[in-house]
Amino acid sequence: MIAFVSGTVAALAPDTAVVEVGGVGMAVQCTPNTLSTLRMGQPAKLHTSLVVREDSLTLYGFTDDDERQVFELLQTASGVGPRLAQAMLAVHSPDALRRAVATADEKALTAVPGIGKKGAQKLLLELKDRLGAPVGAPAVGAPVSSGWRDQLHAALIGLGYTTREADEAVTAVAPQAEAAEGTPQVGQLLKAALQTLNRAR
Repeated sequence: MIAFVSGTVAALAPDTAVVEVGGVGMAVQCTPNTLSTLRMGQPAKLHTSLVVREDSLTLYGFTDDDERQVFELLQTASGVGPRLAQAMLAVHSPDALRRAVATADEKALTAVPGIGKKGAQKLLLELKDRLGAPVGAPAVGAPVSSGWRDQLHAALIGLGYTTREADEAVTAVAPQAEAAEGTPQVGQLLKAALQTLNRAR
């Protein structure tokens, strides 16, 4: 298994980073939060999980080993594949997910695209004894709901846009974020922001 990749960031896209390792570009699927920590041309280290399918090998990358472990534990629940596990980590930090499961917070789980009320109830039952206790992170969803502007801005800067372009894009998608029920989805906002930037160019 590939436990981590370390090298220069060669390219960034809305959901992927390419890290050059020994002359080979490794494409790594990442959440917006992880992508926002990366910069083109700068060294980076991503903890990774390799998902093997009949027709593909996909590498998922994370800022730390705890996030990687939670990603793999989430997939032990029935109906949770790598895409949904990554979506859960795009919305909530590992500790926020632990807290949601520990407190049976259905609302926190239904804030994730692709999880309905029944799915959330099922996940709460299955994950109850698997994720462990929270380590003392802020309340569920707080980092995303209060800081979506900062996360989105950082992700756009990481993708190579100027501060002014990032500011304008954040302002453009603000109505969409404020209209969203519950926690704004940074991944969806990033896609909307990129569309507004592409139209402006």
